[in-house]
Amino acid sequence: MIEENKKSLASAWINRRIISDKRLIEAFMEIPRENFVPEDLKDEAYSDYPLPIGDGQTISQPTTVMIMINALELKDNDKVLEIGAGSGYAAALMSRIAKVVYAVEIIPGLADTARKNLDKTGINNAYVVNSDGSLGYEKEAPYDKIIVSAGCPKIPPALIRQLNDNGIIVAPVSRYGGYEMIKAIKNKNILKKESLGSFSFVPLRGRFGYG
Repeated sequence: MIEENKKSLASAWINRRIISDKRLIEAFMEIPRENFVPEDLKDEAYSDYPLPIGDGQTISQPTTVMIMINALELKDNDKVLEIGAGSGYAAALMSRIAKVVYAVEIIPGLADTARKNLDKTGINNAYVVNSDGSLGYEKEAPYDKIIVSAGCPKIPPALIRQLNDNGIIVAPVSRYGGYEMIKAIKNKNILKKESLGSFSFVPLRGRFGYG
């Protein structure tokens, strides 16, 4: 049943032209999402809705994760920063396309879980950092692509600063009581933005999040 649900999701994205990057579909088929959800929820790994992963956090529904990563337009030499590693699933997907992924998680227990999940999945080019993601990760900056996997009041200034010129950032930003998914391309410190629609997310924690 798990494999059937997985194939059904991939077929739907292709048929509806939601996901344009064939490499991302291949990564989705390769990476076992069941490795990134709690043991008692493995049968729901490919249900298209968020699942709890502990500490009040969730792993976003598969379609949301795929839309965000697809919008990054990943290249094989990209250095990627993810804010909100969660259980490590998005980092795992991106690691199959990009050169390296740094995923920042503010909750220590979740950071440990994400590391273990990536390790057991055989991912060796995605690294989890336990820190305040709203401040980015200066040590490895700048980045070609940045993805924010939690809802934020606005795109944190540190992330804009740490993004390469012509780099892409995808982030859910507060709007009308919900979150609007923003895709932005940086051009000389100015972001050219477009909306990808409305989505639900847990709030970003940290200095430039919601505390």
